Amino acid sequence: MGKALIIGCGGVASVAIHKCCQNSSVFNEICIASRTVEKCNKLKEKLQKTTTTKITTKQVDANNVEELVNLIKEVKPDVVLNLALPYQDLTIMEACLKTKVHYIDTANYEPEDTAKFEYKWQWAYRDKFKEAGITALLGSGFDPGVTGVFSSYALKHYFDEINYIDILDCNAGDHGYPFATNFNPEINIREVSAKGSYWENGHWVETEPMEIKRVYNFPEVGEKDMYLLHHEELESLAINIPGIKRIRFFMTFGESYLRHLKCLENVGMTSIEPIIFEGKEIVPLQFLKAVLPDPASLGPRTKGKTNIGCIFIGKKDGKERKIYIYNVCDHEECYKEVGSQAVAYTTGVPAMIGTMMVMEGIWRKPGVYNIEEFDPDPFMDALNKWGLPWKVIENPDLVD
Repeated sequence: MGKALIIGCGGVASVAIHKCCQNSSVFNEICIASRTVEKCNKLKEKLQKTTTTKITTKQVDANNVEELVNLIKEVKPDVVLNLALPYQDLTIMEACLKTKVHYIDTANYEPEDTAKFEYKWQWAYRDKFKEAGITALLGSGFDPGVTGVFSSYALKHYFDEINYIDILDCNAGDHGYPFATNFNPEINIREVSAKGSYWENGHWVETEPMEIKRVYNFPEVGEKDMYLLHHEELESLAINIPGIKRIRFFMTFGESYLRHLKCLENVGMTSIEPIIFEGKEIVPLQFLKAVLPDPASLGPRTKGKTNIGCIFIGKKDGKERKIYIYNVCDHEECYKEVGSQAVAYTTGVPAMIGTMMVMEGIWRKPGVYNIEEFDPDPFMDALNKWGLPWKVIENPDLVD
Protein backbone atom coordinates (compact mmCIF):
# COMPACT_ATOMS: atom_id res chain seq x y z
CA MET A 1 0.00 0.00 0.00
CA GLY A 2 2.66 2.57 0.91
CA LYS A 3 5.66 3.85 2.79
CA ALA A 4 5.77 5.73 6.11
CA LEU A 5 8.63 7.74 7.56
CA ILE A 6 8.47 7.52 11.36
CA ILE A 7 10.48 10.16 13.22
CA GLY A 8 11.37 9.18 16.78
CA CYS A 9 12.34 5.91 18.41
CA GLY A 10 11.19 6.16 22.04
CA GLY A 11 8.56 4.06 23.86
CA VAL A 12 5.52 5.26 21.86
CA ALA A 13 7.39 5.02 18.55
CA SER A 14 8.43 1.45 19.37
CA VAL A 15 4.76 0.45 19.83
CA ALA A 16 3.64 2.25 16.65
CA ILE A 17 6.47 0.57 14.68
CA HIS A 18 5.53 -2.88 16.07
CA LYS A 19 1.94 -2.22 14.97
CA CYS A 20 2.96 -1.02 11.48
CA CYS A 21 4.92 -4.28 11.11
CA GLN A 22 1.83 -6.29 12.16
CA ASN A 23 -0.11 -4.34 9.51
CA SER A 24 2.26 -4.95 6.60
CA SER A 25 -0.49 -5.05 3.95
CA VAL A 26 -0.86 -1.29 4.53
CA PHE A 27 2.71 -0.49 5.60
CA ASN A 28 4.82 -2.13 2.87
CA GLU A 29 7.80 -0.04 3.93
CA ILE A 30 8.76 2.02 6.94
CA CYS A 31 11.82 4.16 7.58
CA ILE A 32 12.64 4.84 11.25
CA ALA A 33 14.63 8.05 11.79
CA SER A 34 16.00 9.42 15.05
CA ARG A 35 18.89 11.46 16.41
CA THR A 36 20.28 8.15 17.77
CA VAL A 37 20.29 5.79 14.80
CA GLU A 38 21.55 2.90 16.98
CA LYS A 39 18.12 2.74 18.66
CA CYS A 40 16.48 2.50 15.21
CA ASN A 41 18.88 -0.26 14.12
CA LYS A 42 18.23 -2.26 17.30
CA LEU A 43 14.46 -2.12 16.73
CA LYS A 44 14.87 -3.00 13.05
CA GLU A 45 16.96 -6.07 14.00
CA LYS A 46 14.30 -7.18 16.45
CA LEU A 47 11.38 -6.77 14.03
CA GLN A 48 12.70 -7.46 10.53
CA LYS A 49 12.43 -11.23 10.80
CA THR A 50 8.82 -11.04 12.12
CA THR A 51 7.27 -9.04 9.27
CA THR A 52 7.09 -8.57 5.50
CA THR A 53 7.29 -4.79 6.03
CA LYS A 54 10.64 -3.55 4.70
CA ILE A 55 12.39 -1.54 7.44
CA THR A 56 15.14 1.02 6.86
CA THR A 57 16.77 3.41 9.34
CA LYS A 58 18.25 6.91 9.14
CA GLN A 59 19.83 9.46 11.46
CA VAL A 60 18.16 12.89 11.65
CA ASP A 61 18.07 15.97 13.86
CA ALA A 62 14.34 16.76 14.05
CA ASN A 63 15.12 20.35 15.05
CA ASN A 64 16.71 20.96 11.64
CA VAL A 65 14.24 21.67 8.79
CA GLU A 66 16.89 21.28 6.08
CA GLU A 67 17.96 17.85 7.39
CA LEU A 68 14.32 16.78 7.56
CA VAL A 69 13.63 18.00 4.00
CA ASN A 70 16.67 16.09 2.69
CA LEU A 71 15.57 12.96 4.56
CA ILE A 72 12.01 13.15 3.16
CA LYS A 73 13.35 13.68 -0.37
CA GLU A 74 15.64 10.66 0.03
CA VAL A 75 13.07 8.31 1.60
CA LYS A 76 10.10 9.50 -0.54
CA PRO A 77 7.39 8.46 1.98
CA ASP A 78 3.64 8.75 1.44
CA VAL A 79 3.23 10.02 5.02
CA VAL A 80 5.38 11.28 7.89
CA LEU A 81 4.45 10.12 11.40
CA ASN A 82 5.98 12.47 13.99
CA LEU A 83 6.72 10.62 17.24
CA ALA A 84 9.58 12.91 18.26
CA LEU A 85 9.17 15.58 20.98
CA PRO A 86 6.32 18.16 20.91
CA TYR A 87 9.03 20.86 20.61
CA GLN A 88 9.75 19.51 17.11
CA ASP A 89 6.24 19.56 15.65
CA LEU A 90 6.74 22.80 13.73
CA THR A 91 10.07 21.86 12.13
CA ILE A 92 8.59 18.55 10.95
CA MET A 93 5.41 20.26 9.67
CA GLU A 94 7.60 22.77 7.85
CA ALA A 95 9.56 19.95 6.19
CA CYS A 96 6.33 18.18 5.17
CA LEU A 97 5.06 21.41 3.66
CA LYS A 98 8.25 21.92 1.63
CA THR A 99 8.10 18.34 0.31
CA LYS A 100 4.27 18.09 0.04
CA VAL A 101 3.93 14.99 2.22
CA HIS A 102 1.05 14.21 4.64
CA TYR A 103 1.80 14.74 8.35
CA ILE A 104 0.51 12.94 11.50
CA ASP A 105 1.40 13.53 15.17
CA THR A 106 0.18 12.60 18.66
CA ALA A 107 0.77 15.75 20.75
CA ASN A 108 0.52 19.46 20.06
CA TYR A 109 3.42 21.86 19.82
CA GLU A 110 4.89 23.48 22.88
CA PRO A 111 7.88 25.84 22.91
CA GLU A 112 10.83 24.48 24.88
CA ASP A 113 11.25 27.63 26.95
CA THR A 114 7.64 27.98 28.20
CA ALA A 115 5.50 25.13 29.54
CA LYS A 116 2.58 26.22 27.38
CA PHE A 117 1.02 23.80 24.94
CA GLU A 118 -1.76 24.91 22.63
CA TYR A 119 -2.84 24.43 19.03
CA LYS A 120 -2.45 27.99 17.75
CA TRP A 121 1.01 27.39 16.27
CA GLN A 122 -0.11 24.34 14.30
CA TRP A 123 -3.51 25.74 13.33
CA ALA A 124 -1.59 28.65 11.75
CA TYR A 125 -0.51 26.18 9.03
CA ARG A 126 -4.07 25.49 7.83
CA ASP A 127 -3.99 27.60 4.67
CA LYS A 128 -0.47 26.52 3.73
CA PHE A 129 -1.34 22.81 3.98
CA LYS A 130 -4.56 23.42 2.05
CA GLU A 131 -2.67 25.18 -0.74
CA ALA A 132 -0.08 22.37 -0.83
CA GLY A 133 -2.89 19.78 -1.14
CA ILE A 134 -1.69 17.77 1.87
CA THR A 135 -3.29 16.62 5.13
CA ALA A 136 -2.01 17.27 8.65
CA LEU A 137 -3.74 15.06 11.23
CA LEU A 138 -3.11 16.43 14.73
CA GLY A 139 -3.26 14.46 17.95
CA SER A 140 -3.57 10.82 16.88
CA GLY A 141 -2.64 9.33 20.26
CA PHE A 142 -5.11 8.38 23.00
CA ASP A 143 -5.60 11.68 24.79
CA PRO A 144 -5.53 13.64 22.58
CA GLY A 145 -6.62 11.21 19.89
CA VAL A 146 -8.99 8.41 20.77
CA THR A 147 -10.80 10.74 23.19
CA GLY A 148 -11.61 12.99 20.19
CA VAL A 149 -12.75 9.99 18.14
CA PHE A 150 -14.93 8.83 21.06
CA SER A 151 -16.45 12.33 21.09
CA SER A 152 -17.27 12.41 17.38
CA TYR A 153 -18.55 8.81 17.57
CA ALA A 154 -20.83 9.69 20.51
CA LEU A 155 -22.16 12.71 18.59
CA LYS A 156 -22.76 10.64 15.46
CA HIS A 157 -24.47 7.64 17.11
CA TYR A 158 -25.85 8.71 20.51
CA PHE A 159 -26.58 12.45 20.62
CA ASP A 160 -28.05 15.36 18.70
CA GLU A 161 -25.83 17.62 20.83
CA ILE A 162 -23.27 17.04 23.57
CA ASN A 163 -23.29 19.50 26.47
CA TYR A 164 -20.76 18.06 28.93
CA ILE A 165 -17.63 15.96 28.45
CA ASP A 166 -15.43 14.63 31.24
CA ILE A 167 -12.28 12.93 29.97
CA LEU A 168 -10.93 10.49 32.57
CA ASP A 169 -7.40 9.07 32.31
CA CYS A 170 -6.67 6.39 34.90
CA ASN A 171 -3.39 4.53 35.13
CA ALA A 172 -3.58 1.96 37.90
CA GLY A 173 -0.24 0.40 36.95
CA ASP A 174 2.42 -0.27 39.57
CA HIS A 175 6.08 -0.22 38.43
CA GLY A 176 7.57 -0.62 41.91
CA TYR A 177 9.60 2.62 41.90
CA PRO A 178 8.90 5.32 44.52
CA PHE A 179 8.80 7.88 41.67
CA ALA A 180 8.89 7.45 37.89
CA THR A 181 6.94 8.77 34.91
CA ASN A 182 5.21 6.59 32.32
CA PHE A 183 6.21 8.78 29.41
CA ASN A 184 8.93 11.39 28.77
CA PRO A 185 9.60 12.77 32.30
CA GLU A 186 10.21 16.30 31.05
CA ILE A 187 6.87 16.47 29.19
CA ASN A 188 5.02 14.64 31.97
CA ILE A 189 6.24 16.87 34.81
CA ARG A 190 5.72 20.08 32.81
CA GLU A 191 2.12 18.99 32.17
CA VAL A 192 1.35 18.00 35.76
CA SER A 193 2.99 20.98 37.49
CA ALA A 194 1.31 23.52 35.19
CA LYS A 195 -1.91 25.30 36.20
CA GLY A 196 -5.08 23.36 35.47
CA SER A 197 -7.92 24.67 33.34
CA TYR A 198 -11.26 23.63 31.91
CA TRP A 199 -13.65 25.02 29.31
CA GLU A 200 -17.00 26.31 30.56
CA ASN A 201 -19.64 28.53 28.91
CA GLY A 202 -17.35 29.76 26.17
CA HIS A 203 -14.23 30.56 28.19
CA TRP A 204 -11.32 29.02 30.10
CA VAL A 205 -11.46 28.67 33.89
CA GLU A 206 -7.96 28.43 35.37
CA THR A 207 -7.12 26.47 38.53
CA GLU A 208 -4.01 25.99 40.64
CA PRO A 209 -2.05 22.78 39.92
CA MET A 210 -3.89 19.78 41.46
CA GLU A 211 -6.44 22.10 43.09
CA ILE A 212 -9.51 20.10 41.99
CA LYS A 213 -9.62 16.48 43.13
CA ARG A 214 -12.33 13.88 42.59
CA VAL A 215 -12.65 10.18 43.40
CA TYR A 216 -14.03 7.88 40.70
CA ASN A 217 -14.78 4.15 40.60
CA PHE A 218 -13.28 3.01 37.28
CA PRO A 219 -14.62 -0.15 35.59
CA GLU A 220 -12.14 -3.07 35.95
CA VAL A 221 -9.79 -0.89 38.02
CA GLY A 222 -11.65 0.39 41.09
CA GLU A 223 -11.74 3.61 43.06
CA LYS A 224 -8.95 6.13 42.37
CA ASP A 225 -8.08 9.75 43.19
CA MET A 226 -7.99 11.96 40.09
CA TYR A 227 -7.06 15.58 39.53
CA LEU A 228 -8.14 18.21 37.03
CA LEU A 229 -5.41 19.16 34.51
CA HIS A 230 -5.28 21.31 31.40
CA HIS A 231 -5.15 19.06 28.34
CA GLU A 232 -4.89 19.97 24.67
CA GLU A 233 -7.96 18.19 23.34
CA LEU A 234 -10.21 20.45 25.43
CA GLU A 235 -9.21 23.27 23.10
CA SER A 236 -10.19 21.55 19.84
CA LEU A 237 -13.27 19.70 21.18
CA ALA A 238 -14.68 23.00 22.49
CA ILE A 239 -14.70 24.21 18.88
CA ASN A 240 -15.53 21.02 16.98
CA ILE A 241 -18.30 19.40 19.09
CA PRO A 242 -21.58 21.36 18.89
CA GLY A 243 -23.53 22.20 22.05
CA ILE A 244 -20.59 22.09 24.46
CA LYS A 245 -21.14 23.86 27.78
CA ARG A 246 -18.21 22.34 29.71
CA ILE A 247 -15.25 20.04 29.08
CA ARG A 248 -12.86 18.85 31.78
CA PHE A 249 -9.88 16.49 31.89
CA PHE A 250 -8.95 14.39 34.94
CA MET A 251 -5.92 12.17 35.50
CA THR A 252 -5.24 9.76 38.37
CA PHE A 253 -2.15 10.06 40.55
CA GLY A 254 -1.03 8.02 43.54
CA GLU A 255 0.04 9.59 46.84
CA SER A 256 3.69 8.59 46.40
CA TYR A 257 3.92 10.29 42.99
CA LEU A 258 2.36 13.53 44.28
CA ARG A 259 4.50 13.58 47.42
CA HIS A 260 7.72 13.18 45.43
CA LEU A 261 6.61 15.72 42.84
CA LYS A 262 5.82 18.31 45.53
CA CYS A 263 9.20 17.79 47.14
CA LEU A 264 11.01 18.11 43.77
CA GLU A 265 9.02 21.27 42.99
CA ASN A 266 9.84 22.76 46.41
CA VAL A 267 13.59 22.35 45.85
CA GLY A 268 13.47 23.71 42.28
CA MET A 269 14.11 20.45 40.40
CA THR A 270 11.04 20.83 38.13
CA SER A 271 12.05 24.31 36.94
CA ILE A 272 12.64 24.92 33.23
CA GLU A 273 14.65 28.09 33.96
CA PRO A 274 18.36 27.49 33.18
CA ILE A 275 20.86 27.71 36.04
CA ILE A 276 24.68 27.74 36.08
CA PHE A 277 26.16 24.58 37.61
CA GLU A 278 29.95 24.12 37.73
CA GLY A 279 30.38 26.67 34.99
CA LYS A 280 27.81 25.11 32.66
CA GLU A 281 24.22 26.09 31.97
CA ILE A 282 21.74 23.31 32.82
CA VAL A 283 17.94 23.12 33.04
CA PRO A 284 16.95 21.45 36.36
CA LEU A 285 14.04 19.52 34.81
CA GLN A 286 16.31 18.11 32.08
CA PHE A 287 18.81 17.02 34.75
CA LEU A 288 15.98 15.36 36.70
CA LYS A 289 14.93 13.54 33.51
CA ALA A 290 18.46 12.13 33.25
CA VAL A 291 18.38 10.62 36.76
CA LEU A 292 14.83 9.21 36.68
CA PRO A 293 14.11 5.72 35.30
CA ASP A 294 13.69 5.66 31.51
CA PRO A 295 9.95 5.15 30.79
CA ALA A 296 10.91 2.51 28.20
CA SER A 297 12.43 0.45 31.05
CA LEU A 298 9.15 0.27 33.00
CA GLY A 299 7.49 -2.31 30.72
CA PRO A 300 8.79 -5.51 32.33
CA ARG A 301 8.07 -4.23 35.87
CA THR A 302 4.59 -2.72 35.46
CA LYS A 303 1.48 -4.59 36.57
CA GLY A 304 -2.17 -3.46 36.54
CA LYS A 305 -4.46 -1.72 34.07
CA THR A 306 -5.27 1.61 32.50
CA ASN A 307 -8.79 2.91 31.89
CA ILE A 308 -9.16 5.94 29.62
CA GLY A 309 -12.48 7.24 28.36
CA CYS A 310 -15.08 9.98 28.15
CA ILE A 311 -18.34 10.58 29.98
CA PHE A 312 -20.83 12.44 27.79
CA ILE A 313 -24.04 14.22 28.81
CA GLY A 314 -26.22 15.63 26.06
CA LYS A 315 -29.56 15.44 24.31
CA LYS A 316 -31.14 12.96 21.93
CA ASP A 317 -34.63 13.63 20.57
CA GLY A 318 -35.09 16.34 23.21
CA LYS A 319 -34.26 14.02 26.15
CA GLU A 320 -31.13 14.05 28.30
CA ARG A 321 -28.79 11.12 27.73
CA LYS A 322 -25.58 9.99 29.47
CA ILE A 323 -23.00 7.54 28.13
CA TYR A 324 -19.42 6.52 28.96
CA ILE A 325 -17.08 5.20 26.26
CA TYR A 326 -13.78 3.78 27.51
CA ASN A 327 -10.93 1.36 26.91
CA VAL A 328 -9.19 -0.82 29.48
CA CYS A 329 -5.64 -1.90 28.76
CA ASP A 330 -3.49 -4.39 30.70
CA HIS A 331 0.19 -3.44 31.24
CA GLU A 332 1.42 -7.06 31.31
CA GLU A 333 -0.51 -8.04 28.16
CA CYS A 334 0.98 -5.03 26.33
CA TYR A 335 4.47 -6.04 27.42
CA LYS A 336 3.93 -9.61 26.20
CA GLU A 337 2.79 -8.36 22.80
CA VAL A 338 5.15 -5.46 22.02
CA GLY A 339 7.61 -5.16 24.94
CA SER A 340 6.03 -1.98 26.30
CA GLN A 341 3.78 -0.85 29.15
CA ALA A 342 0.18 0.25 28.49
CA VAL A 343 0.77 4.03 28.55
CA ALA A 344 3.02 3.81 25.47
CA TYR A 345 0.72 1.15 23.95
CA THR A 346 -2.42 3.28 24.22
CA THR A 347 -0.63 6.11 22.36
CA GLY A 348 1.31 4.02 19.85
CA VAL A 349 -1.64 1.99 18.53
CA PRO A 350 -3.77 5.06 17.62
CA ALA A 351 -0.67 6.65 16.04
CA MET A 352 -0.48 3.69 13.65
CA ILE A 353 -4.25 3.76 13.02
CA GLY A 354 -4.32 7.50 12.23
CA THR A 355 -1.38 7.04 9.87
CA MET A 356 -3.21 4.15 8.20
CA MET A 357 -6.35 6.30 7.80
CA VAL A 358 -4.36 9.00 5.98
CA MET A 359 -2.22 6.51 4.04
CA GLU A 360 -5.28 4.67 2.69
CA GLY A 361 -7.07 7.92 1.85
CA ILE A 362 -9.96 7.14 4.24
CA TRP A 363 -9.13 10.35 6.10
CA ARG A 364 -7.61 12.76 3.65
CA LYS A 365 -8.41 16.35 2.85
CA PRO A 366 -6.04 19.28 2.32
CA GLY A 367 -5.47 21.33 5.46
CA VAL A 368 -4.72 20.91 9.18
CA TYR A 369 -7.30 18.92 11.16
CA ASN A 370 -7.86 17.58 14.63
CA ILE A 371 -8.82 13.95 14.83
CA GLU A 372 -12.50 14.54 15.74
CA GLU A 373 -13.06 16.34 12.42
CA PHE A 374 -13.09 13.03 10.47
CA ASP A 375 -15.62 10.17 10.31
CA PRO A 376 -15.00 8.20 13.53
CA ASP A 377 -16.42 4.84 12.42
CA PRO A 378 -13.42 3.36 10.54
CA PHE A 379 -11.08 4.43 13.35
CA MET A 380 -13.36 2.90 16.02
CA ASP A 381 -13.44 -0.38 14.05
CA ALA A 382 -9.65 -0.33 13.81
CA LEU A 383 -9.29 0.18 17.60
CA ASN A 384 -11.14 -3.11 18.15
CA LYS A 385 -9.00 -4.88 15.55
CA TRP A 386 -5.58 -3.59 16.64
CA GLY A 387 -5.66 -4.03 20.41
CA LEU A 388 -7.69 -1.24 22.03
CA PRO A 389 -11.26 -2.58 22.27
CA TRP A 390 -13.77 -0.11 23.70
CA LYS A 391 -17.02 -0.38 25.64
CA VAL A 392 -20.09 1.84 25.93
CA ILE A 393 -22.05 2.15 29.19
CA GLU A 394 -25.43 3.90 29.37
CA ASN A 395 -26.15 6.02 32.48
CA PRO A 396 -22.71 5.77 34.09
CA ASP A 397 -21.72 7.22 37.47
CA LEU A 398 -20.97 10.90 36.93
CA VAL A 399 -17.93 12.74 38.25
CA ASP A 400 -19.89 15.31 40.24
